[in-house]
Amino acid sequence: MKMNKKLLWSLCLAALSITIFTGCQKFLDRKPLTATLDDLNQGGLEGQIFGLYGAIRNTAVAGDGFGSIASLALHNFRSDDSEKGSSASDGADWGVIYDEFKYVKDHWSSMIYWDQHYVLISLANTALQTADSLNLSGPADMVNRAEARFFRALAYFDLVRTYGQVPKIDFRIYNPQDANKPKAPVAEIYALIDSDLDFAMQHLPLNWNNAAGQNRFPGRLTSGTAKSLAAKTKLYRQDWATALALTQQVIASNQYTLEPDFAKIWTNAGENGVESIFEIQAHMGANRTDDYTNNFARAQGVRGAGDWDLGWGWNTPTQALVDAFPAGDKRKDATILYSGQNDGYGRVLPAYPTIPRRYWNKKVHPEPSMQTYTGERQAAWVNQRVLRYADVLLMAAEAANEVGGAANETLAVDLVNQVRNRAGLADISFANKAQMRTAIQNERRLELALEGERFFDLVRWGLAETVLGPQGYTNKNRY
Repeated sequence: MKMNKKLLWSLCLAALSITIFTGCQKFLDRKPLTATLDDLNQGGLEGQIFGLYGAIRNTAVAGDGFGSIASLALHNFRSDDSEKGSSASDGADWGVIYDEFKYVKDHWSSMIYWDQHYVLISLANTALQTADSLNLSGPADMVNRAEARFFRALAYFDLVRTYGQVPKIDFRIYNPQDANKPKAPVAEIYALIDSDLDFAMQHLPLNWNNAAGQNRFPGRLTSGTAKSLAAKTKLYRQDWATALALTQQVIASNQYTLEPDFAKIWTNAGENGVESIFEIQAHMGANRTDDYTNNFARAQGVRGAGDWDLGWGWNTPTQALVDAFPAGDKRKDATILYSGQNDGYGRVLPAYPTIPRRYWNKKVHPEPSMQTYTGERQAAWVNQRVLRYADVLLMAAEAANEVGGAANETLAVDLVNQVRNRAGLADISFANKAQMRTAIQNERRLELALEGERFFDLVRWGLAETVLGPQGYTNKNRY
């Protein structure tokens, strides 16, 4: 899927977003009369940085590109574990494009994905230019710069693995024509990602805890977040040694651990929990107050009527995914929601075909207590889990297996078994590199099901043509 368009429109949106965020932050950024000029300058930069956290959630800014049906299509529908979902007639063209790999040039989904990723990039570039123009280099300023560079790296990583070559815009746009840039080579985009994440790793804090050990800013970026994303980008280039080193640093930081109950991860109580490395934050208060919501869970909620009108019904599990879970795997019932069966909260879903799919994504299913509290059926308050510690463990296992050697073979087995044991599965043993590689690939499939990893994993493993070929995939469909 190739895009040669839309930067001008994206950057116009970004300019509007900057205006919106500046207005929203005026009260928050006010300083006491005794504040210094440096205080005022840093406050203005921090306001822009906080705006990035809002932008990636807000569907009117970048949220549709990172967490709604556009990103679900590009990250999930193209895999063997997910399909468009909903009714056959609802968005039928999406099914043809993404489930059957019959890409079209100007579909809304790819356009909004492209546009909103560049909106976030432009907002990050503007924040960085603000810091440069004011010569902001204090400790808090460097953290803010690191946050901007992480968001830019995250956006470019999505773009480069989705489209391949894309324009490199690493500067503030004053004249929209300045964004009319040719595509840059993939290696050049990765070089920018590496530079941004190196800076973020150096300047982001280990955590945001106060003296009592309480997290002052749940969901805010840390050095572990940057290292985890950096490791993932290295896997895509088969830089196994660097990926292993980065993931081992995250593990050794002792900032994260596996949540003992896999199902809890996906509850309100599990948000920003012990396993969380990065989540896009969403929130709704009592009776729809404090509405900082998104379309991530709403887009995937059960498509029914009345009490079962829980969303749009997109991104539903395939039969292949359902069948892939071995007997006794606790992750299955925390991942798959079944039509006609109990949802785990004492409610029985309508049977298929009363509702249009046999299976739904349990990871975004609303808790009744939250529905009552918010006064909203559809789970627009759910955080989008982007990076989890289990993902880091499996990345480390993959890298260790590929680097090889007795110590790394032992390490890979131990890391995979940590994830398997949490799922209620028995240990595996090391036979050879190929056997272990297959075991890790299978574990990633089940652990990260419906989380947007499977398609990209198949591509980087060189398995996409074999697995997805029957759906119409050829190598050109990787982009």
